[in-house]
Amino acid sequence: MDPAVLREDMVDSLEHEAKAVVRSDAIGLAMRTVPREAFVEDERGAYADTAHRSHDTRVLAPSTAARLLEALAPEEGDSVLVVGAGVGYTAAVLAEVAGARNVQAVDITRQLVIEARRNLAAAGYPEVLVDCRDGADGLPEYAPFDRILVEAAAVQPPTALERQLADDGRLVMPLGTGQQSLTVVEGDGEREARGGVAFAPLLVEGEQAGALERNRTAREDRERAHRQAQSRSGWEQEWIDWD
Repeated sequence: MDPAVLREDMVDSLEHEAKAVVRSDAIGLAMRTVPREAFVEDERGAYADTAHRSHDTRVLAPSTAARLLEALAPEEGDSVLVVGAGVGYTAAVLAEVAGARNVQAVDITRQLVIEARRNLAAAGYPEVLVDCRDGADGLPEYAPFDRILVEAAAVQPPTALERQLADDGRLVMPLGTGQQSLTVVEGDGEREARGGVAFAPLLVEGEQAGALERNRTAREDRERAHRQAQSRSGWEQEWIDWD
């Protein structure tokens, strides 16, 4: 079947009241335009509302991607950062709305960076910048950003990302551990929860697939140092009779 017809059917189902996850003309038109088959190997499966696995990462189901994009509410000309580029699909939809030269994306896994670049070029968005970075550090050389989308969960938004957000900007990401909530963080600090989600945690160096060292991660190093700083030294132990 013609992929354009499949895209129309996909977006129609996402706009229908049964799902109602696509609500704006901008996101609907963008999702009708971006060739999703360039990002998912199975052409017919690309337009089914299901998640896929590719290169040890989850390719979001169209309805999940739509929820993120609608919460982000990008506009033409916005400077956008995507943290967790994955295979590049959401970056492509954002490029269709904001303009490809205005969209930057980072991923901590080098293999995914290469895949996202390849997919974006094949889909017609080679101008989107994709770099291999620790997502929590953002992309300070391109800041400030009008919109920041984080496709991974954390307890709180990384400080670096909040600093890179424009005063009137918007950051969208899943917040929480066991129970996560899709959260909109405005530039003034105001927050709004947009319902439950389930995302993998935001990774730090050493945790990504294919990392050379996985015995102890940077996060574990920080937690270990914190525990040591909080622990009592020998002279502080109450059970020792120093007299």
